[in-house]
Amino acid sequence: GRHEVQSWTTATKESLCLMWQKVKVQLMLSMSFLVTVFWYCRRLYSLLAQLLKRWSNYLQRKLIRNLSVLTEVDLLGYSAREWKGETKQAKLMREAYEELFWNYHIKYLRQVRRDYYCVLRAVLFQIFSQGIPFPSWMKERDILKLPEKLLYSQGCNWIQQYSFGPERYTGPNAFGKLRKCMETLKTNWAEISATKDHEERGSMCNTLFSDESKEHRLYEAIKFIMLYEVVEAYEQIKNREEPIPNLFSRLLARDSSSDPLSFMMNHLNSIGDSICLDQVELFLLGYLLEVKIRVYRLHKFNTEEFQVNYPDEYRREWNEISLLTEDDRYYHIPLFRT
Repeated sequence: GRHEVQSWTTATKESLCLMWQKVKVQLMLSMSFLVTVFWYCRRLYSLLAQLLKRWSNYLQRKLIRNLSVLTEVDLLGYSAREWKGETKQAKLMREAYEELFWNYHIKYLRQVRRDYYCVLRAVLFQIFSQGIPFPSWMKERDILKLPEKLLYSQGCNWIQQYSFGPERYTGPNAFGKLRKCMETLKTNWAEISATKDHEERGSMCNTLFSDESKEHRLYEAIKFIMLYEVVEAYEQIKNREEPIPNLFSRLLARDSSSDPLSFMMNHLNSIGDSICLDQVELFLLGYLLEVKIRVYRLHKFNTEEFQVNYPDEYRREWNEISLLTEDDRYYHIPLFRT
C-alpha cells in the first residue's frame, strides 16, 4: 500500500511540474508580449507627443507671424529690451516708459505691426475688442451707399483715381472695390460689437486681424469715410451752410489738401503704401468714429505734448481709446492695470 501511495504522489508531482512548465512558458510569453506592447505604446505615445508639439509650435509661429496685433507684454520689460544703452534718446524713452508705468498705471502693451496702416489698425482693433458700437451718424445712414452717393449724387467721378494702399489701384473698378470694403467694415463691426462675451470677442478680433486681405479692406473703408466727410465739409463751406468743426478748417488750410481731390491724391492714396496718418488726420479719424483717441507721445516726454487727445473737441459720451507712440509714425496699444 505504501508503494502505491508513493507512486501516486510521484505521478502527481510529475504532473504538476509538467503543468507548471507549460504554464510558466505561457506566462513568460504573455509577459514578453505585454512588455513589447508597453514598449511600443510608449514609443508611439512619445512620437505622437513630439508630433503634437511640433504642430502646436508651427501653428503658434504661424499665428504670431500673421497676427498684426500681438499679445500683451510687460511694459518695462519691453522698454528695457528696445532701449538699451546710455544714449540721450534711450534714457529719455526709458524715463517715459517708467512714467507711464508708475503714474499712468499702464503696465502692459500690445505691439502693432509696423506698416503704413499702423495707426488705423491700432484704433480699429481697440474699437472692436472693446465692443464699441457704430458712431451715431453711421446708425442713421447706410454706409454701403456712400460710394454711390459720392459718385452719382455729388458728381465726384474723380474717385475713380482712388488708390487702395499698397495695391495702388486706380480705375473704373474703384467703385466696386470701395463697396466691398464698406461691406467688410459694416459686417465685421456689427458682428463683433454684438458679441457681449469679452473672450469670444477677443478671439474674433484675433481671427480678423490675422487676415491681411480683410484688414486692408477695413482700413480702406475708413479712408473712404474720411474722404466722404471732407467732401461734405467742403460743400458746406462753399454753400456757406452751418459752421463746421475746426478740424476741417485745419485740414483744408493745407496747400496739399485745399479741396477733397487734392486731399485724396496727396494724402489718402498714399496711406497704407508709403505714409501713415498725420496729426491733422488723426483729429478727423477720432471725429468720424466718435471716439476720443488719447495718444501718449514718448518722444515728447516732459513737454505739454506728451499726452494729446484727438480730436480736442469731443463729446463726453464718446468712448475713449489710447495709443502709445515713440515717433508719431508707429503706434502700440497701452493696457491699463490698477
